[in-house]
Amino acid sequence: MRKIYFDHNATTPVHPEVKKAVEPYLSEQFGNPSSIHWAGRDVRKGVEDARQEIATFFGCQPLEVVLASSGTESDNLAIKGVAFRKGNEGKHIVTSQVEHPAVINACRFLEDHGFRVTYVPVNRHGIVDPEAVRNALTPDTILVTIMYANNETGSIMPIPEIGAIAREAGVIMHTDAVQAAGKIPIDLGSLPVDMLTFSGHKVNALKGAGGLIVRKGIEIEPLTHGGHQERGRRGGTENIVGIVAMGKSFQLLRHGMEEEVAEIRRLRDKLERGLFERIPELVRNGHPTLRLPNTLNVSFRFVEGEAMLLNLDMMGIACSSGSACTSGSLEPSPILIAMGADPTDAQGALRFSLGLGNTDGDVEYAIDAIEAVVNKLRALSPLYPSTREAKAR
Repeated sequence: MRKIYFDHNATTPVHPEVKKAVEPYLSEQFGNPSSIHWAGRDVRKGVEDARQEIATFFGCQPLEVVLASSGTESDNLAIKGVAFRKGNEGKHIVTSQVEHPAVINACRFLEDHGFRVTYVPVNRHGIVDPEAVRNALTPDTILVTIMYANNETGSIMPIPEIGAIAREAGVIMHTDAVQAAGKIPIDLGSLPVDMLTFSGHKVNALKGAGGLIVRKGIEIEPLTHGGHQERGRRGGTENIVGIVAMGKSFQLLRHGMEEEVAEIRRLRDKLERGLFERIPELVRNGHPTLRLPNTLNVSFRFVEGEAMLLNLDMMGIACSSGSACTSGSLEPSPILIAMGADPTDAQGALRFSLGLGNTDGDVEYAIDAIEAVVNKLRALSPLYPSTREAKAR
């Protein structure tokens, strides 16, 4: 059976050059980077070289890069770290209704501990209005945290404008850029953002490594207390292999991202055209142009996303459902509902996210397979107009 992976927003395959880069750290370079002897120094160099690559990619200073285990840990470090450090100055946080669970649940945790959170809405395309953020600010606000791009729809937020509003008000600005990094240009040299989250396994590196950029002068309370690692901001022996892999991935992106992104966008657009030309009753979820170049979220009316997901899986196509069915819930995606999508349409949503290794052949096979699955499921659906008409006859 042919296997096609269209779920790169969930995780990505490891780049061949990344595999080569980490091989020494799986054998002879095994030391603890905090050790002062030769074994530790060799490994410490690998960590600091990776930190430099990450800093160069984002346009910040190496000492501003805090290495962690994941994007989730980094989001928690940013949000709780600011809250615990500045809680005596204010108890109000502003975020959006469409954030990743790492942000939403961190904010809900803080609500249980005396903080107040405003969840600003989004428009029909899933984008936050900067003025909604401005209007949500109060003298008590200590943090604004808005994602750079939505993981489900790919919609890109106006982070430069939101960051400028936060900076004007003297409020710390954090953005979860896990989905955006490596897909669209990000330059902290000109971006009014104080903290930015990234993750290795979203950029063809390894799972178990991520990080938070904390601009000079921003103080956060550590969540993991232990040794002196990461300048006291995150204790614990570093994941050397994951960090080296992440550094290599960002190095590769720095030199080849523009060409790679252009090819992925071409394939995504080909998939989108093919689906809309051959299958009626589709709804695109997310902004038509202000979205990640690899992401397509579509509602297939009159069918359930869960049924489509399972049928496509049997045909070798890996994608994801826009609903929360994979967690055992039949409720439609809260992201799409926050965007004002019809609940029935939201239950028929699928996300296709393309990336390294995808080809024209993958797209052509997928279009044929998706069309066949939709036709099959609609023929069984009492809601589909042609099915109702046939029964009436």
